[in-house]
Amino acid sequence: MSGIKFDKSTIPDLAGRVLLVTGGTGGIGAEIVVELAKHNPDRIFFTGRNVEAAEKTIERIRAVAPNVLATFVVCDLASLATVRDAADRILAESPRLDLFLANAGIMAKPAGLSADGYEVHFATNHMGHALLSKKLLPLLERTADLPGSDVRVIYTTSLGWRNGTLDFPGLKTTQESAILGRWVRYANSKLANMLYARELARRHPKLLSFSVHPGAVETGLMILPEEGTFNHLWAISAPRGNIRQGGFYEPVGVLSSDDAVMAKEKKFAEKLWEYTEDELEKWMH
Repeated sequence: MSGIKFDKSTIPDLAGRVLLVTGGTGGIGAEIVVELAKHNPDRIFFTGRNVEAAEKTIERIRAVAPNVLATFVVCDLASLATVRDAADRILAESPRLDLFLANAGIMAKPAGLSADGYEVHFATNHMGHALLSKKLLPLLERTADLPGSDVRVIYTTSLGWRNGTLDFPGLKTTQESAILGRWVRYANSKLANMLYARELARRHPKLLSFSVHPGAVETGLMILPEEGTFNHLWAISAPRGNIRQGGFYEPVGVLSSDDAVMAKEKKFAEKLWEYTEDELEKWMH
């Protein structure tokens, strides 16, 4: 995996486009936000929890793209009330949204529940992003109807989804287990990310929705943080016709085999969508 390549000169001019990246205060999210700012977007919204870290991201953007409007939106994905408020702010401030990059996430945390009572990985990695998607869907679809638009919804997942499962009655428990429990909980949430992107693609075909794996950035051993941005930057840059609706892509731009995807989809996808819709309905008003 180390030494993967991406030609940044292929990133298109983003003039007139409005972008949203979750988790833009650190890690690969901050690197993606700063790189995209160099390509002349109309506005970049980015979310996170840490105001000081957000200021550092904004300083970096000002250094490379002083004319780009960058807006930090406080959002704790593990708290659906803050997700709702973040979505409402974006809806109030922007007449369009061309890119939603659901990038933020947690990995291998101790067992626990979110503020809303979900297993914390499932809450942060799936439920928070799903509420943002659901709230922003009308704006994304209106933007998709505009001439020359290219609206993309990109979910960050990982190869861990292959080991994931979805125990729907257990989603509001800590799902503690003695053996590798934190990695199991992480894998389950990443499975939800991959499947939700596929269902979004199927149910809302105006949007180009799919999921990507950044590579093993998290270990610090495999690839550099900059290389960890390459698959996302490819996903934003590649011609629309080169990307399969609902696909899962490994670095860089490699469409994963459908066999494992289809097995998980058949078992969990529709139920995940219905569960998520029911749970989020009360946050839509």
